[in-house]
Amino acid sequence: MFRTAAARLAPLAAAVLVAATALPASAEVVDPAPIGPNQYFYGFVNGQTGHATIKMACFGPVRPGQTGHPFAGQTVEVRPVAISSSAASMGYTGSGATAIVVNLGDPSAVAKTLALRYYAVKAEIPVTTTLPCYGSGRVTFTPVPTSATAREATVVVDYVGQP
Repeated sequence: MFRTAAARLAPLAAAVLVAATALPASAEVVDPAPIGPNQYFYGFVNGQTGHATIKMACFGPVRPGQTGHPFAGQTVEVRPVAISSSAASMGYTGSGATAIVVNLGDPSAVAKTLALRYYAVKAEIPVTTTLPCYGSGRVTFTPVPTSATAREATVVVDYVGQP
């Protein structure tokens, strides 16, 4: 009798174990959704929210103040946050935003090319952007249109030239 019960419960226990281990992976999946008012968000540079690296096409010894262009295939994106927190890097769309403009720190770049209108949709960093060959900086994610309640998100980045 115990063998029969154990034989019946073993597949059920295995299915529960598989479902439980698969749950955390699916919890991180974010479907593209439109950016709207009164939403908290994080900015991502190359998949990182905290300390990201932007690889620069600067070769050989780099002199102070030298600039260059980022390699292709690097991305920025925004993802929603379910609840507010005190994290300084987290942004808030405020009462009127429907997009988030990404500022890479290049005043000559056309910021409009990096206007994100959906969460979880990556945009490639333009290779025409001029950035430092090495050092640190900040990428800002600014809600537009802005409002008194809007708050930009920031990601600290390291610019790394290639040897």
